[in-house]
Amino acid sequence: MKKKERETAVHPLVTQLRFARSEFLRCLRGLSAADGEKRLSPTNSISWMIGHLANQEQFYWVICGQGRFVVPGLNDLVGTGKPAATPPLDEMWAAWQTVTTTADQFLDQLTPEQLMTHLSFDGDSLRENIGTCLLRTNYHYWFHIGEAHAVRQQLGHANLPEFVGDISAVRFSI
Repeated sequence: MKKKERETAVHPLVTQLRFARSEFLRCLRGLSAADGEKRLSPTNSISWMIGHLANQEQFYWVICGQGRFVVPGLNDLVGTGKPAATPPLDEMWAAWQTVTTTADQFLDQLTPEQLMTHLSFDGDSLRENIGTCLLRTNYHYWFHIGEAHAVRQQLGHANLPEFVGDISAVRFSI
């Protein structure tokens, strides 16, 4: 591969994450704020799910990967193990957009060699390497896509996507 091609190639795991994100968006297309903020206990609200996924990406790719925060307080609101919340849908979408845009700055630069290295937080290396963190984030999206579909079905939403979208449009490069 030529040097110029390598500079612009995105790792296939990053491409998979972007596809999972796009499926998440497709799953939630047309969701109203009222429905996005409803909590059908014990399941969290869809707005919580959006913020929760943003929180994971912020931790890995923004805090650990870049040493900065772009949405302060997100973990306190939607972090794992925190009390149930129904945050405003528009605020969670804004947080998700800010985080994923910032995360992409880190993700776009990953090399295959870096996937075997570990990010650190507060001076300690994370248990899992970057590649495993990418897989975990990807699978986390798919988990919440299914969960959000179930919530939408319970809310009576019709014409929801029934299967994985157009993956043929995804271009994988190594």
